[in-house]
This record gives sequence, structure tokens and C-alpha cells, in this order.
Amino acid sequence: MSASLHLAVRNATVLTTALARTRGHDLISRTAFLAMSGPTLLRVLAVRPDPDPDDFAELELLVKRAEARVVVEDSFGTIDGAALGLTARHLPVMIRPYEPVPPPALEVRGVRTADEWAVAEQVVVDGFPLPGFPTGNALPVALKDREGFRMHTAWRDGVVAGACLTVEADDAVGVYWVTTLPEHRSHGVGRALMNAVIDEFPVPMTLTAAKPGRPLYESLGFSVVTQATWWSNAD
Repeated sequence: MSASLHLAVRNATVLTTALARTRGHDLISRTAFLAMSGPTLLRVLAVRPDPDPDDFAELELLVKRAEARVVVEDSFGTIDGAALGLTARHLPVMIRPYEPVPPPALEVRGVRTADEWAVAEQVVVDGFPLPGFPTGNALPVALKDREGFRMHTAWRDGVVAGACLTVEADDAVGVYWVTTLPEHRSHGVGRALMNAVIDEFPVPMTLTAAKPGRPLYESLGFSVVTQATWWSNAD
């Protein structure tokens, strides 16, 4: 595993663990994968490139028994999700060594209070979106008190326009759910969020890019480490 991919997977492991614990979901930790099992989502993260047969057998059983949406994130290309009845899509895992960037063109605020956290969470639920997770359970406010977790909001014309979550762990920062509300898109909200968090954390930064966001991240100096396969049972 490359050092960059290690940083990205380690960061995602920290996030998955924290989400399971703050959402009150079951957390299943095995040598080759980490799984978060809740009433609306079974979320599995591959953490090693060499799953043994016992790990895969348990993963297969978890997927077959799941009555919720299933998402399996595999950055190593070693899980055959098709054999589990899942459908693949591919998203780039990207990393950026620290280099300073210009200050954001819009106001970006660090979330400090529970009320501010609820506002930021609502932006992600509405704008990303996060189906099946009501406000309060998508990004629980208990994350605010976990070391390394921060929410950020971008403001435009005096109203909140976007948000993102950062997770600082293992000498890197992961950026998640970079969200712009529909009515504020194409006005530099995502770039303002990214410029602000890049300036805030002088360490390598990692993220997984959806197709619309990739040009922005490439323009900011992110490069692709690998193409992760995201297996799911969603249509």
C-alpha cells in the first residue's frame, strides 16, 4: 500500500469508527474490513489489500443479511462485489501535499456551537444529499467533541451556502461532504471551503471526489492515488 493511500484509508477508518459510535450503530472490526451496521445503512470499508477467505465469507454474510442500503468502499480492488449482488461505481481517491493557497473569496466559519453544527449538518443532508439520515443522525453533534473533527460553513450574501467536515488524524486531514446548496452553486462556494481548510491544516489532505468536484480538486493541486470501487445495492 502506498503511503498516500495508507493516509486516506486510515482517515476513512477514523471517520467510520466515529460515525458508528455517535450514531449508535454496530461497529464490526476485522483484519481486512471495518463495517458500520445501522437501520438504514450497512457501510463497509476495506482496510487491507489482502482479505482472507474468512473475512470475505463474513462480509458476504453481512451483505446477504442486510435489510438496509449496502455500501462497500474498496480502494484496493480486491473485493468482488458483483458476487455479492452489488453494483460498482468508481471514485478517485485524491491527495494533496500541503502548499499554501489564496484566502477564500467568501466567508468561511469554523463551527463552534451545537446550534451551528445543526445548521452545517442540515446543509449536508439537503445539499449532498444524505438519504435516510435525518438531521441529528447524519453527522451527530457528538462528533464536535471528538478530537480532530471539525465542521466548516461557507456564507454568501449573508446566508449559509455550503459546508464540509474535516477529520485530522495520522498526520493528514480528510475532507468529507463538501456541499454547496443548489441555489448557491457555481458561485465559488466549494472553492472557498477548500481554500479555507487547506490554509487551516498545514499537512497532507485527502478526499474522495465525486465527478462534479474533481476539476476543482485538480485545480487546487490534488492528484489521484487510486480509483476506489464503491459497491452498492442502490439502483
